[in-house]
Amino acid sequence: MFGFYRICCAVPQLRIADVQFNAAEIESLYLEAAENGAAAVLFPELSLTGASCGNIFYQKTLLDNVRLEMVRLAELATESLLIFGAPLVCGNALWNCAVVAQCGRILGIVPKKRIGNDPVFADGAQLDDEIILNGDAVDIKTDMLFSDGNFSFGVTLGEDLNSALPHAAQLNACGADVIFNLSSCKETSNNWQKRLNSMETFSSNVSCAYIYASSGAGESVTDCVYAGHACIVENGDLLTESRPFARSSQLIYDEIDIEKIQALKLQRAVAQNFVNDMPLVECYEIKTADKLEYRYIEPLVFIPEDAQELDNIIKIQTYALADRISRIKAKTMVLGISGGLDSTLALLICHNVCKELGLPFTDIVAFTLPGFGTTGRTYNNAVSLAQELGVTLKEVNIKDAALQHFKDIGHDVNDIDVTYENTQARERTQILMDYANKSGGIVIGTGDLSELALGWCTYNGDHMSMYGLNSSVPKTQIRPLISCYAENCSDRIREILQDIIDTPVSPELLPPSKTER
Repeated sequence: MFGFYRICCAVPQLRIADVQFNAAEIESLYLEAAENGAAAVLFPELSLTGASCGNIFYQKTLLDNVRLEMVRLAELATESLLIFGAPLVCGNALWNCAVVAQCGRILGIVPKKRIGNDPVFADGAQLDDEIILNGDAVDIKTDMLFSDGNFSFGVTLGEDLNSALPHAAQLNACGADVIFNLSSCKETSNNWQKRLNSMETFSSNVSCAYIYASSGAGESVTDCVYAGHACIVENGDLLTESRPFARSSQLIYDEIDIEKIQALKLQRAVAQNFVNDMPLVECYEIKTADKLEYRYIEPLVFIPEDAQELDNIIKIQTYALADRISRIKAKTMVLGISGGLDSTLALLICHNVCKELGLPFTDIVAFTLPGFGTTGRTYNNAVSLAQELGVTLKEVNIKDAALQHFKDIGHDVNDIDVTYENTQARERTQILMDYANKSGGIVIGTGDLSELALGWCTYNGDHMSMYGLNSSVPKTQIRPLISCYAENCSDRIREILQDIIDTPVSPELLPPSKTER
């Protein structure tokens, strides 16, 4: 469905060194997730044995059981990817591995690159080999990229993002849109948030999904605890995460947007060079989600929920305009005010600029320019706000000028068409531009991003200005910004601003109805 893939992270309850019990738990959770439409199911590091086995890892009985259960789990794998952790002997060394299985076979085995001093396992960075499992040769190497042509992923183990050169970065540069990380992180008071911050930062910087599963219930050592942290992060955003310190097994789901990830990579020109030392393992087709059951789609993506973010937007607009005014030494800021949302926000920002630069509020020249569609409500709000703010208020009724223009071009005043509307917008812009020249100032444009993007403005009219103050602010964000500003205003100004917020959006270029007047 439109490039969405349902991903599952599993944190199983396990028993240390009880391979059969752990394999049965992996099987149960995997089959449940596959039945629920998961494209991939990720388990923690060493999930087949437990990560805290210590010297038990060297026992032949344990390692033989691991091989048997690895093959059995792979055989039950459906088209849903199964990724779990296991210790494995290859050559004369013991390796901490991630096993990737699909459609009844093991696609590849990825050993862990050793970070720090690991007294148990060898460094997977040195391994490029193959191993025979149940009569089949399986590649075992750190550098492998898996793909079905649409869904490309890489696998890392441990706290890879803590290293100076994360293996995940290399995988991503070679084409991995998704990073699966198997971990067995020991918990401290601030580890959870630090890990999450690292994943969010990494996935945002390189445009990828980062899927993480760490050991939980059943792991046991003398001086630490495992919290069972699992999460799904996409392009810097946390989609979902597990419940910490759960005593039972957990499954968490969400849908990741591969098409969005790939589009962002193109937009940001992220390198995707398939190099010779990064073999490509072909997967069977990985199924997309039939429908979105877990993914939350924000309906109003441009409306911040955090008041601090709204305040930051106001500050950005203020300081950007203040910098321009101070650099060009403009004597006035000229703008048209209609009593509508966009011009109100622009007037408030100009007011902030005067505060910031220590300029008199009278340097703001606010024109009310009533025309054929102006209503009493918007006119009174515009005038009242300008007076309360102490700015220079000028009024020019454009009706006569518009009628003269209709006469000049031979347009019937009763023909209420696009010419009728645009004449008013162009007349207003002419007045503002000429007065800015006269007063040594600049015209502050009030049109927002939505209007400019959709062309909901008059060419050679209100789409023109000397400084487009709201040009990066979408329409849906204007009301929240004015509401945020109003919180620190006097009661009277707050009352006016609230009525402006409640006024229906209109360019007021058509004659109003009796109820609108």
